[in-house]
Amino acid sequence: MGRTGLMMNWVRTIIYQIVFYTGSVFIVLGVALVAPFGQRVLIHHAHRWARLQRWAAKHILGITTRIEGHLPEGQYLFVSKHQAMYETTELQLILGGPAMVLKKELARIPMWGWATRLYGSMAVDREASAKALRQLMSEGAALREQGRSVVVYPEGTRVPPGETPPLRSGFAGLYKAVGLPVVPIAVDSGRFLPKKGPKRPGVVTFRIGEVIPAGLPRREAEQRVWEAINALELEGRVGQAAG
Repeated sequence: MGRTGLMMNWVRTIIYQIVFYTGSVFIVLGVALVAPFGQRVLIHHAHRWARLQRWAAKHILGITTRIEGHLPEGQYLFVSKHQAMYETTELQLILGGPAMVLKKELARIPMWGWATRLYGSMAVDREASAKALRQLMSEGAALREQGRSVVVYPEGTRVPPGETPPLRSGFAGLYKAVGLPVVPIAVDSGRFLPKKGPKRPGVVTFRIGEVIPAGLPRREAEQRVWEAINALELEGRVGQAAG
C-alpha cells in the first residue's frame, strides 16, 4: 500500500471513530427513555446502534458483509470467532437479536452494562466459581424458556487472524446451561479492522458451519466447537489465497 492509500485509510478511520462513538453516546443515553416500554422496544432501540455501525463501516470505511453457508432457523447457541468489534454488532442484525454472553467486567460499565442486561445478556465470571456456575445455569435455562438464541465468543477476547487459542473454561458451563445445539461461525474481520492501526476497505465474510448437537460430553463438545470454528477460518484463508 502506498503512502497516499495509507493516509486515506487513516482519514477514514478517524472520521469513522468520530461518527460512530458520538452516535453511540446518544443511543446509550436513549436507553433510559425506551427501557420502560419493555424488552422488545429496547432491542429495537439497540439495533439502531448496530445499524449505525453497519452504516459507518460501509459508507466511511468501505467495509461490507458477506455470509457463506446456511444459517439455520430456530433456537441455537451461536459460537463465533472474534477478531474485531465489528462482528459483535453485525451478528445481532444477522441473527435477529440473540442474547449475548459478556465478560463480567463489561456488565459493570455504568449505563451500558445496565442496558445489556435489559437487552438480554449473561455475564460470565472468568473465575468459574461454583456460585457463578449456578447463576449461569439459572440464566441459561431462563433464556431457553424465552425461546431466545444465544451468541458467544468462546475464545474470550479478540484473536488475530490465524491464531487458534483454546476455548475459555466457561464455554462448557454455558453449553450445558442453555442446552441448545451449536452453530459454529468464523469471521475474517481482523483483516480489515485491526485492533491497532488504520482500518481498510473490504468484505468481511461470516462462514457458517454445520450444526453440532446439544447434550454432548464436555470434552467432546469443546473439541468439536474448537475444530469447527478454526477449520472454517482456515477454509476462508485458503480460499483467499487461491483467489
